Amino acid sequence: MARHFKEEDIDEFRECFSLYARSGSDQIRTLDQLTVIMRSLGMSPTISELKKYFKEKGGVMNFPDFLDVMHQHGGQQNVAGEILAAFRATDPNNTKQISTKQLRHTLLHWGERLSTREVDQIFREANINPNGTVRYEDFTKIVSAPVPDYY
Repeated sequence: MARHFKEEDIDEFRECFSLYARSGSDQIRTLDQLTVIMRSLGMSPTISELKKYFKEKGGVMNFPDFLDVMHQHGGQQNVAGEILAAFRATDPNNTKQISTKQLRHTLLHWGERLSTREVDQIFREANINPNGTVRYEDFTKIVSAPVPDYY
């Protein structure tokens, strides 16, 4: 799998992997370890994806296995690009903005629907004025940033 990554990426992956594979065996053995490592490296895998990766590797992962998972997941992940493409498709005048009312409606009623509480929290964290407009490129950067882990 090393041929799929630049040398500096592999070094970064190895450093992060080594921080959590301290048991002396150079392996990760828990789903929590895999979650923290991938999120520390800027990935945003779902719990089901993490379980699938761990199961495919027999519940134990060495560094080459981890590189394989990173390659597999990296090919699937372009969340920000997909979100921007959806916004652009609904912006025929290319204003690069969406009204907060329209954004709220979309988040509440389309795709993976969010609750009112979740939308309010997103608006609060992103400093979105409930009666204004949102630059959707900025909004996309905020919502597609990796979730911080506080372990």
